[in-house]
Amino acid sequence: MTHHVIPEEAEGVGDSQPTGPLWWIKTIVSWTALLAATAILLVAVLIPKIAGAQPYTILTPSMVPTYPPGTLVVVKPTDDIGIGTVITYQLQSGLPEVVTHRVVGTAFDDDGERRYIARGDANDVPDQSPVQPAQVRGSVWYSIPYLGYVNNWLTGSTRTAVVGIAAGVLIGYAAWQFASAARERSKKKSA
Repeated sequence: MTHHVIPEEAEGVGDSQPTGPLWWIKTIVSWTALLAATAILLVAVLIPKIAGAQPYTILTPSMVPTYPPGTLVVVKPTDDIGIGTVITYQLQSGLPEVVTHRVVGTAFDDDGERRYIARGDANDVPDQSPVQPAQVRGSVWYSIPYLGYVNNWLTGSTRTAVVGIAAGVLIGYAAWQFASAARERSKKKSA
């Protein structure tokens, strides 16, 4: 009678591939966090920059329920503005302070120039002054609830630093994942 002996490595005893429940939980959480961080960077920074759009944060409840405070609205320049379009415009031409409200009507001034009548969805009366086309920064392209709070925190040099750090962390994490996979393949080949 012949007995066959199977080496331990062939049986999987020496296999160091983690597969327990804790490993799965850690893997799922880390990939979810990575994908969420990437998605936030894409929708809040990269896509607007590529498309020539600008992110703004809704600060007041004037657009509730459509855009509650803290909503990030990404505004894209447009010439196609009609009744019902939500626009972001300068309160005073040439100054940085803006408001995001819905166009509820149009009018013409004494010179025949078009003006937009805007009003917040939660407001009972239109805005005090008609909006000149030069004041319009654009119309709302898309919005993301609560992300505006992050956008407010990430301004100027803080945004540049956080985006740089986040990109570095994401690239480092991806490199670590590839290196870990390569080490595992190398171990399996040498065994």
